[in-house]
Amino acid sequence: MTDSSAPVDPERDVSLQGTYAGIMTRLGGFAVDIVAIAAIYALAGHVVDYIVSALRGEPFTLEDAQVFSAIALVAWAFFYCAYPLAVSGRTLGMAIVGLRAVRKDGRRLDGWHAALRVLVFPLSFLLFGFGFLLILLTRDRRALHDLIAGTSVVYAWDAHAARLRFLARRPPD
Repeated sequence: MTDSSAPVDPERDVSLQGTYAGIMTRLGGFAVDIVAIAAIYALAGHVVDYIVSALRGEPFTLEDAQVFSAIALVAWAFFYCAYPLAVSGRTLGMAIVGLRAVRKDGRRLDGWHAALRVLVFPLSFLLFGFGFLLILLTRDRRALHDLIAGTSVVYAWDAHAARLRFLARRPPD
């Protein structure tokens, strides 16, 4: 007898491994990444403000250097996304929701594909969100930036662990 309220359905979880990820899961991972990028950048900004103020002997904030601050934020966001994609195929947000970016043929991402994917990602926004609408319209659920970079996003989590968690659940009395 299967408990339909169980958050982990091992048969479903195992069968989804490697299938193309849906728009809501991808949106969830993106939201986690946006929060992480902003939080880490804000924390680092306060550290920089403190260090520069201490070295100069007068108050300093990155708000005073808006152009530098904007460039630093873009550089940080690029690094935050491109480096983990190149190394493991996933950002923090993608890892939390169980996604992995791969090449369109299923091979691991290399540095070039990861960097290109991150660089062209804004195009999906700039076209009034049409780039993301492609996730709903294409069979392989690839957004515009995935099409340009030759990548796909698939479900990828530890299915073995999901099966073990399910087996550890006690059936209701």
